[in-house]
Amino acid sequence: MNRRTLVLIICVVILAVFAAAAFLYPRVIPPQPSQQAQAPAQVPAEAPNGSNLVRFHSPVFGPAQAPVTIVEFFDPSCEACRAFYPYVKKILAENPNDVRLVLRYVLFHQASEEVARMLEAARKQNLYPQVLEAVLDAQPDWHDDPRAAAAWAAAEGAGLDVGRARADMHTPGVDAVLKVDMQDVKALGIRGTPTFFVNGHALDKFGPEPLRDLVRSEVAKARN
Repeated sequence: MNRRTLVLIICVVILAVFAAAAFLYPRVIPPQPSQQAQAPAQVPAEAPNGSNLVRFHSPVFGPAQAPVTIVEFFDPSCEACRAFYPYVKKILAENPNDVRLVLRYVLFHQASEEVARMLEAARKQNLYPQVLEAVLDAQPDWHDDPRAAAAWAAAEGAGLDVGRARADMHTPGVDAVLKVDMQDVKALGIRGTPTFFVNGHALDKFGPEPLRDLVRSEVAKARN
């Protein structure tokens, strides 16, 4: 056997080994777009990540150390949010030491961002509750107005320094609050407002009484 023949035989053997390896070794095929996990169609029964619910920047009503936390994702322009507001206030009044409310912004309507920014500016003037109540009371007059003129008038009537508020509402801090809130809205799959969580549990039946019942249940657990 000459040297040329030997080299040829070695090459044939090497190719055969590689062919066998390619045949026997399982291939990993990346998932196609249709196989990727889809966003949930509904809000999950429990929030998958508690940090998506309560952020350090969120407005809070009630004692900071309350054992029961209601998180409301609300849109200032939402008529249902306006309708729920008295019931939520009543729940807080019924449980002054046990329940706190955390508000998160949802910007689904025309004037939502304008009024959310106004509310954040009102917080800088220590007028958040007063301005919130005033703009909700006046909501039918500005609901479809992108400039929310009637909301500004109502806020001024509640004591807001409008000139200062208009300067404060577009600061980087307010931009960050709205950006994070809407990121959490998307992460949680929230489709409508108001959406409530009580100690991380989503309200499964929409209405004031189901909300009150869920809060009562969580308060009872905290006391036992």
